[in-house]
Amino acid sequence: MRIPFTKAHGAKNDFLLTWRNDAPRENLPEAARAICDRHTGVGADGWLLVAPPVPAEPVHGRIQLFNADGSVAEISGNGTRCAAAFLLDAGVTTGPEVLIATGAGPKSLRLIQRRDAEFLFEMNMGEPVCSKGPDGDILPLADATLIDAGNPQCAFLVADFDFDWRAVGRRVERHPLFPNRTNVSFFRPVDRHTIEVRFWERGAGETMSSGTGSTGAAAAAIYLGLAEAPIQVLTPAGPLDIRFEEGTAFLTGPAEIVAGGEYYFVAAP
Repeated sequence: MRIPFTKAHGAKNDFLLTWRNDAPRENLPEAARAICDRHTGVGADGWLLVAPPVPAEPVHGRIQLFNADGSVAEISGNGTRCAAAFLLDAGVTTGPEVLIATGAGPKSLRLIQRRDAEFLFEMNMGEPVCSKGPDGDILPLADATLIDAGNPQCAFLVADFDFDWRAVGRRVERHPLFPNRTNVSFFRPVDRHTIEVRFWERGAGETMSSGTGSTGAAAAAIYLGLAEAPIQVLTPAGPLDIRFEEGTAFLTGPAEIVAGGEYYFVAAP
């Protein structure tokens, strides 16, 4: 089967987008693993199936997100911005407001700027809810904050990144404390309005940036009294900006459409 795709990235967190009706009816996890493989597939951190709007719904589109390992995720902040760019580029809406139904509920985005296939959005990320991580030696590192940012997040306060944080992220992702696995971030305060972060994402591994991870890390820094809004999050792919309004986080970041084509998918016998 030939699967049409559009490739986009939000701050180098890359996704493949396919209209839902153009995707296989079966074997979706297998197809996600195949199309996202960086050696034998197109390569991406995740695959987004996009359904166009129907007259009875107020949203401009619906998305279902598969991680690179074939698992389903509730939401990706960067991926949702890519989906908004996809819908605008397809002419489904002209903006500037785009409303998308996700696994974490409807999310609204505001188009700030567009230049050809490059977009800049402010996205309503919802209200992140923080709680203190477990005491003792349950997790590999202390100073953990648990966050519900539409998906599960575990953020660690660190002094620097001069340790094998990838190995820690891999362990924490699948720790028994998280029966559905978790996204993991490591952050260090730079000043009262700036943090630097590294990301290990559930089902994808290391990513260059993360919208929900940035939101969770910023919320954790505020929760711990180490920062105050607005906050600039320094990711390996560049800065993302987050402001808070009555507890609700609004993230400003880019999305860029970079390629399109067809992937030849053959399901395993």
